[in-house]
Amino acid sequence: MTANPQRITVLGSTGSIGVSTLDVLSRHGEQYVVHALTANRRIDELFRQCVQFCPEVAVVGTAADALILEKKLRAKGIGTEVFHGEKALCDVAASSQCDAVMAAIVGAAGLAPALAAARAGKKVMLANKEALVMSGQLFIDTVIASGATLLPIDSEHNAIFQCLPAQHKRFPNEHGVSKILLTASGGPFLHRPVDTLDSVTPEQAIAHPRWVMGRKISVDSATMMNKGLEVIEAHWLFGIPASQIEVVIHPQSVIHSMVSYIDGSVIAQLGNPDMRIPIAHALAYPDRMFSGVTPLDLARIGTLQFESPDFVRFPCLKLAYEALKTGGATPAILNAANEVAVQAFLDQRISFRRIDDVVARVLDKVTTESSITGIDSVLMHDRAARTVATSLILQ
Repeated sequence: MTANPQRITVLGSTGSIGVSTLDVLSRHGEQYVVHALTANRRIDELFRQCVQFCPEVAVVGTAADALILEKKLRAKGIGTEVFHGEKALCDVAASSQCDAVMAAIVGAAGLAPALAAARAGKKVMLANKEALVMSGQLFIDTVIASGATLLPIDSEHNAIFQCLPAQHKRFPNEHGVSKILLTASGGPFLHRPVDTLDSVTPEQAIAHPRWVMGRKISVDSATMMNKGLEVIEAHWLFGIPASQIEVVIHPQSVIHSMVSYIDGSVIAQLGNPDMRIPIAHALAYPDRMFSGVTPLDLARIGTLQFESPDFVRFPCLKLAYEALKTGGATPAILNAANEVAVQAFLDQRISFRRIDDVVARVLDKVTTESSITGIDSVLMHDRAARTVATSLILQ
């Protein structure tokens, strides 16, 4: 082990990003120590992770689950301290005992701990796109004020980060960038007849053709809301307007995104579709390290295809662009409505095509251009949108 290994906190360690992060960390045990692991309800999986990595701290959702986990750990002779609740999440994210935080909690629940890590000046590896979608300028201002390092984990934003000029990761259009090209796989229904989408089942929607992801984000990929949220995230990460962020469908998911320059050059980042690549990049930044991913074989792939997205097929993408242009609290409202609608679809309470309908109707009813003044105002708009979305689903 190196003299001063980096101490890592993984928020959402039992999700797909968390599991991939621990896989990368396990390959470099001499360079990294796991300080804290957190999960909401997957206690058995978190227990197994604690046995393997022996973190100092574990955080779960409820007091009852904390007692269960603590009892299992003590029986195994493991002294990991166990806490529960949002405050505990924020505490471990901001702890002086960790150097870097993988912010991988899905959805709005990840905002507060990600902000806590940023406020504490940590190296924040952001896999939770909703944090920036919801809080935008507030989050960026917090990073700047604290001197935190913000590194994107989404494969697309990590690719853009790698393709931008080395010293100009924000406001890159001032340094020769003409536009950002976000690639999208198109999901499982890219060529399915639009008039049949209403009969899509949750099992079909989460069967992503390229990536292994959680259920919610897989549905977002099928609707392309995921890409819409990434457009908003790219705006805040890189300080570039919506008019210079273009989405390109690329079914092979080999080119993870591109940056176009005013001289006609286009720089792309390529790799196999495996989240361990951006995770390893962020962990080692500004250096590089082995991720465990098989090298890309371009000859075997043979052909790379591209097409423009169809807003009739993917209305959620259009809604996201419109929310970004409206600004204020609108992206937070969009995100909240989508989370409620996607969960209703996964629970088989609404059809697939009602997801975009619910989101659009919530935006009509709740949209406001009022600015985000703090996390309380973010959460107020989030709650209002969820209330309206829930009532629309019950109608």
